[in-house]
Amino acid sequence: MKNKGNSFFRIFSSIFCVKREERLLAWVMLVLLIALDALVVCKYYDVFTPLNSHYWHLFISKFHISGFDPITYSVVSDWTAGYNVYRHPLLAFYMYIPYLINQGLIWLTGINCAVFVVSAIQTFSAFYSALFIYRIFREVVGVSRTDSTLLTFFYFGFAFVMISAMVPDHFIISMMLLLLALYVSGKLILRRRKLTIWQSMLYFFITAGTSLNNGLKIYLSELFVNGWRIFRPKYLFLAILLPAGLTWGAARLSYDYIVWPRDMAAKQARAKAKADKQRKQKQEQAKKAHEDSIRIASFTIVQRDSVVRDSAARVKAAADKAKKKRVSKGVPISHKQFLDWTDVTTSRTESIVENLFGESIQIHQDYLLGDVMRSRPIIVNYRYAINYVVEGVIAFFFILGIWAGRRSRFLWLVMSYFALDMVLHVGLGFGINEVYIMSAHWIYAIPIATAYLLKAAKPRRTSLLLKGMIAVLAIFLWIWNVNLIVQYLYF
Repeated sequence: MKNKGNSFFRIFSSIFCVKREERLLAWVMLVLLIALDALVVCKYYDVFTPLNSHYWHLFISKFHISGFDPITYSVVSDWTAGYNVYRHPLLAFYMYIPYLINQGLIWLTGINCAVFVVSAIQTFSAFYSALFIYRIFREVVGVSRTDSTLLTFFYFGFAFVMISAMVPDHFIISMMLLLLALYVSGKLILRRRKLTIWQSMLYFFITAGTSLNNGLKIYLSELFVNGWRIFRPKYLFLAILLPAGLTWGAARLSYDYIVWPRDMAAKQARAKAKADKQRKQKQEQAKKAHEDSIRIASFTIVQRDSVVRDSAARVKAAADKAKKKRVSKGVPISHKQFLDWTDVTTSRTESIVENLFGESIQIHQDYLLGDVMRSRPIIVNYRYAINYVVEGVIAFFFILGIWAGRRSRFLWLVMSYFALDMVLHVGLGFGINEVYIMSAHWIYAIPIATAYLLKAAKPRRTSLLLKGMIAVLAIFLWIWNVNLIVQYLYF
């Protein structure tokens, strides 16, 4: 038992300790990430730090960055299973310790410190995401220290990698866990070693517990690392079926004993409030009708016609407004459970250009960081051709990188992660109306493929040209995206 404990500690320390060659990158990234997080904390400090008895309504109504949900603020302020338990089965429980920390800080300071606690979680997750992807470039793909650093800054220049590190949602946590799984898988592939049962179970619980569909990516890692051995009865049961069953069981129990009673109580309260409001409206309408009948009785014929015309005009205006109601989501395959989140009508071509490889990497100036559920159209075009040129070059590097690394089992593992998200988002249309929000789950595939392109680039002149282009793209993305983020938050 002692040897196993020491072995686990060694593995943990080797993963989370900053290595000597990473120290400069680590310090620079930490400063940048704290600065980005500070933009959000300062923006919402006055609104979110006063103590409140209705945190959920406060955060949902006041926080607006793209379409991200500030549910983590609410859970850390007043703990409950606030996330959708079927999509994030264990995430609320992972946030219980941050909630207790916040309670202690509230007792000490007299203000709600959720913005600071969540910011620390976001910064931690983004920081280790940077280290893990650097190690993937350096230790798994095998490019130089300079190239790995360049690609890391290139990656964090992507708009919704940067924004995911700032907002109080789960995506940056998921990105850190997925990059950790890829890093460990890549090292095991290189060393020709296997994922143990306990490792597989641990990675599944923390990854699927945070976002259920990402648990499927752990299965892909198991397949690429262990091969067909994963279908042996012992491994199949203990490493795959048992964790899946326990995670789903936790989701069901959370729903039955926490979410359902809470939702029923809220539904009854809403029904009572609605009935009271309708009764009051009927009383007011009856009173107004009585007053109107007295007033109309004394009108001349001309005045009466004018009242009728005004009434008809108001009815027509309301009908026109209903016809022009903005469409924020396409038609789903079905309205039954998970299928209600799909979309079969939104244009895939436009969404790929403007959202998947567009907004995910470069923020649009129009409808700046707007929410499609509020005011932003599903498709927004860039004002300038340069944005499409940048997008095209990045996509071209991505395709060339896939070709350059086509013989790498690790790259195909990365691409299997990417393909799973493309099936969900582009194929089934899951969240395609705001697909850029989910970028953190798949967009690491672009710089990893580009790393294989850098590794294969010969002669030296071609390699230097490629590095120069990536450096220019990284600088452009940082300037473009940070400028628009600051503009949105403070101007």
